[in-house]
Amino acid sequence: MKIGIVGAGNIGATLARKLVASGHAVKISSTKSPDDLRELANEVGATPVHAFEAVKDVDVVVASIPYGRNPELAGLFSGLPADTVIIDTSNYYPVRDGNIPEVDSGKPESVWSSEQFGRPVIKAFNAILADVISNGGKPYGAPGRLAIPVAGDNAAAKAVAMQLVDDIGFDPVDSGTLGESWRQQPGSPAYCTSLKAPELREALSETDKARSPLNLAALMGQLSAGWPTTEVMTAWNRELSARA
Repeated sequence: MKIGIVGAGNIGATLARKLVASGHAVKISSTKSPDDLRELANEVGATPVHAFEAVKDVDVVVASIPYGRNPELAGLFSGLPADTVIIDTSNYYPVRDGNIPEVDSGKPESVWSSEQFGRPVIKAFNAILADVISNGGKPYGAPGRLAIPVAGDNAAAKAVAMQLVDDIGFDPVDSGTLGESWRQQPGSPAYCTSLKAPELREALSETDKARSPLNLAALMGQLSAGWPTTEVMTAWNRELSARA
């Protein structure tokens, strides 16, 4: 597939590397110029471009920028064909993004993102850490293969995203509609806890919508001191999920 990635941070760059290794043609962009991105792009095997070029003539666009900046992409997708799949990987971190009243009041994060983009989106690659994406993938059917949740309203678009999850070495788990994507947001048992498919399905089904914001607030308190290692972040999320 032809894939454009908007955002070259931890998730965007890691996905670029893994998708190229899986045989996909990838363009990558960020706030930096293509020349400034060239070293990273050469390293991962992608083509560095401006954001407006990243979304042209592709099958899939991956939006992977800090959540609070999603409104900046409002005009970027306006001319895309209707069947272009747009994947939102972002997560709402109030400590970084500032407070967004609609999301604080319970609107699912990717519903809000979709409204900012003016396009339907698929929620994927948000509930897994970049280091796990980079190092945790396994071939299909391998014992202990980890899973990634995928939410969305369009069955065909969701199937494309789930195929990409499988391509990079993880079991895709259908987590429901975009309106149900709160089940994989920060603060939920499915968020960055590195689960296998049966465990992930159970975590998604057991998510308490009222409790997740409390877990998110606790997580933000921990993150205010800085971003931890993969092991510590995973342990924090598992601990939050286990609390009564």
